[in-house]
Amino acid sequence: MPVVENKGLKWLVRKVKGIRGQLEMKMVFKPSFNFARDKHQLKKTEYGYNIQSGSLNLDLISKSPLVVVDNEYGGQIESSFLIKENDIVVFIMKETFDSIEIIPKHLYRLPEDTEKLENEAFISTIFYWQKWLEKCTYKGRWREIVERSALALKLMTFEPTGAIIASPTCSLPEGIGGQRNWDYRYCWLRDCSFSVYGLIRIGFTEEAHNFMRFLEQRCADAVYDDPNRMPLRIMYSIHGESNIPEIELNHLSGYRDSKPVRIGNDAVNQVQMDIFGELMDSIYLSNKYGSLVSYDFWLHIRNMIDWVAENYHWKDEGIWEVRSGKQHFVYSKIMCWVALDRGLRLADRRSFPAPREKWTKARDTLYEEIQQKGYDKEMHSFTQYYGGKSLDASTLIMSLVFFMAPSDPRNINTLKAILKPPEEGGLVANSLVFRYNLQHAQDGLDGEEGTFNICTFWLIEGLTRAGKYNKEFLVKARLIFDEMLGYANHLGLFSEELGIGGESLGNFPQAFTHLSLISAAFNLDRVLSGKSNTNA
Repeated sequence: MPVVENKGLKWLVRKVKGIRGQLEMKMVFKPSFNFARDKHQLKKTEYGYNIQSGSLNLDLISKSPLVVVDNEYGGQIESSFLIKENDIVVFIMKETFDSIEIIPKHLYRLPEDTEKLENEAFISTIFYWQKWLEKCTYKGRWREIVERSALALKLMTFEPTGAIIASPTCSLPEGIGGQRNWDYRYCWLRDCSFSVYGLIRIGFTEEAHNFMRFLEQRCADAVYDDPNRMPLRIMYSIHGESNIPEIELNHLSGYRDSKPVRIGNDAVNQVQMDIFGELMDSIYLSNKYGSLVSYDFWLHIRNMIDWVAENYHWKDEGIWEVRSGKQHFVYSKIMCWVALDRGLRLADRRSFPAPREKWTKARDTLYEEIQQKGYDKEMHSFTQYYGGKSLDASTLIMSLVFFMAPSDPRNINTLKAILKPPEEGGLVANSLVFRYNLQHAQDGLDGEEGTFNICTFWLIEGLTRAGKYNKEFLVKARLIFDEMLGYANHLGLFSEELGIGGESLGNFPQAFTHLSLISAAFNLDRVLSGKSNTNA
């Protein structure tokens, strides 16, 4: 996916190079527009084929001979060729009307010398990404995997608006053959906010600033006159739209027969109160590290914090977007506390006008409520929701957002409870963490799922912070982190979940996983190196 003169092209390039000997090869180009719901037309051009379907117009160009083979969608394009040592064969798919004016003038004869063009574009692309990575301030033990994670997050950023998507894929199953198949090609405010934290931590403040632009516009568009919905949606399209209907594509079999295949996501209509905490934490950090909040933005923030102070008692569907009904989820309550706390901190840091007494009272009242209703003294741990009897890995966030001191006995007890294997009531199996135990916590869906990668990295960071006071926890955090890195693919990328055999499950790559990896690596390295504390 080439970048030339710092501008991304809407191209996809495939290159085959002969290393030794020779080999008969075949390229198949099988376009399926609109999720195989629309047909297309193929038209021969001087250097390849034009492919058109509705308003979409593509070109496939190559010096290798191309032939059309009929299929149900309007035909596919194939090319058979013999690749010999040092031979190069290049195929370029591009938008027909994508301008080539940014290509150096000596390469304007694009179709006539695809190999030369590909080489120039490849060199330019490598240079762009190497230069971007030079901004990374992380020089710790796990530099390579941290940089790969940063690259993944950058590639999931939509530059025109600053939006960051949760994943570039849709409907990859959380359980093979099951129905937990979701579309993650959207900007979840929660995921984006955590991504901002991860990027800021290692020096990429420009991306954080761009997301703040996106977030400021969403806050400006917030609706406060509907008593039955939150002022913000939990997710938006990369353009800021909130109309994201969920549709099942019954004509597709899905990955390894995992049905239904879904596009769009009905979770957009859910109540998830935690998003305000993640938003305020990212705004506070962004303001702290260079992207100062303007007065107009503050007015929108103040309205939002006011709403949280008055409505934090709402039940919701929680971070895991359950479809089994609303509860007083402990994670959501903690993040509402974070929203109030960071609102107060930002107001004091910038001397902004704010109803401090109202916010302080709400924050402190909520803190006491969470301690009284969210902690089960018989289980010696925080639970998934008020009055519940099941664990939830999302409560690992407590020490990460400074809701609880890492050394607090309640935090330590919760860590110990989660560390137990599922058959003993815990959530950890072979160092991997389930988000909750489906035997004890129903989410309204059939089927099983794997361990959640973000939860594993949250556990690592939670153990790291507690490890300052208990060296046994620190040793365990290091061992789990090193073991976890072994589950990355050959490009250092992670999916959403891991299956029982270590296979990737869920959408891929997953921003949530990579941002939590960055945070865990950053804090674990600092503690192991004896540097300043993890509160920085």
